[in-house]
Amino acid sequence: MEKFEIIGGVPLKGEIKISGAKNSALKAVVAACLTKEEVTLENIPLISDFLSMLQIFKSLGGKVKRHDHSVTLQLKEIKTHEIPLEKAAKARTTIMFIAPLLARAGRATIPNPGGCRLGARPVDRLIDSLEALGAKINYESETGYFNGEVKKLVGTNYKFDKSSHTGTETLIIASVLAEGQTIIENAAAEPEVDELISLLNQMGADIKRVEAKKIIINGVKKLHGTTFKILPDRNEAVTFALAALITKGDITIIDGAITNLDYFIKAVKEANGGFEKIGDNLRFFYKEEFKPVNITTNIHPGFMTDWQAPWTVLMTQASGESEIFETVFENKFAYIEDLKKMGAKIKPLKPEIKNPEKVYNFNLADDNSEYIHAIKIKGPTKLHNAIVTMKDIRAGAAVVLGALAAKGQSTVFNIELIDRGYEKFDERLRSLGANIRREFDN
Repeated sequence: MEKFEIIGGVPLKGEIKISGAKNSALKAVVAACLTKEEVTLENIPLISDFLSMLQIFKSLGGKVKRHDHSVTLQLKEIKTHEIPLEKAAKARTTIMFIAPLLARAGRATIPNPGGCRLGARPVDRLIDSLEALGAKINYESETGYFNGEVKKLVGTNYKFDKSSHTGTETLIIASVLAEGQTIIENAAAEPEVDELISLLNQMGADIKRVEAKKIIINGVKKLHGTTFKILPDRNEAVTFALAALITKGDITIIDGAITNLDYFIKAVKEANGGFEKIGDNLRFFYKEEFKPVNITTNIHPGFMTDWQAPWTVLMTQASGESEIFETVFENKFAYIEDLKKMGAKIKPLKPEIKNPEKVYNFNLADDNSEYIHAIKIKGPTKLHNAIVTMKDIRAGAAVVLGALAAKGQSTVFNIELIDRGYEKFDERLRSLGANIRREFDN
């Protein structure tokens, strides 16, 4: 077991380049399964989740050639329609392989996906949409496997009851080679979805987003290979931006291709954080006392749920009370106990919601009276050292940021979670002046 040892109190300063987007790169591997030709992905993030997806690609019969931050994938022939449990357990996006397997092999046997446990994270919307294309899918609770079969996928009109990022992308992938036209309504609008569409269209697909939440796919006979560059990861950009603010430092993000940060930058300005755009670069810096800002997470184009945990750390340094309301996942505040160990003053709130079905994007049936949906933070707080444990990828980033701002030496366990979403996180933080080292816990 590895751990981080962090001595906080050092303002982080310097320049940082952002890795390729995790949420795009993982799905691009799935899309590459749709053609027999080579697909080259550039600017890939070297994170454990991506490497796990490559392992699954190879287990299906694919060939992988990797050089630095570029990888060439080719799946001429699907040799098996089953994904081993131990491989699927490592990342949630493994469930998406069900789409190309059904499209090309007509069969798929895939375990219930792994990844961060942010509440139930059901796949019912995804499975229902594939069944609308004609697939027959059943789940065996004893084995934990989904078994799908189809003679031919046929286009359909499908409307998601609630926005589903993974569901939308999986249905798009399945529809590309389906017979006829597929219309997706209430489709997820995240930029990573549009990036997947761009990749598939480069491969010969016919996909158009005709409205903000409406996508039309005209099925084609086959796809071809291509070379595609993954855009920078906006979640990683936000993490380093908050690292600058929380440690009272000054960090410039070197990458003008980062987009869709409007809600975050607006919140930074409201909190009195320093921000300026210098050419193609983004600079975040401490300038004066932070102000409290209330945040409600939402689906795109709102304030991302992935920004919520690191933002909470910033609010512990704001002068006054702030509130954060989570609407995307039903159980995403487990990390606050670790921040409280560092001295943060955080307490749960019970918001009164008149129309929960419209407000919350998660399935209400998965909710639990013990889950926290909102918190109140009182600041500013002088954080101190503590022994903490990462709960998920973004919560892991949050406790690291808290430790970097805290006085004294903190120990952070379960750091394999951070490796799933951030490439060489500790090394890159050290390049900015952080006193952080990775050690084995004997």
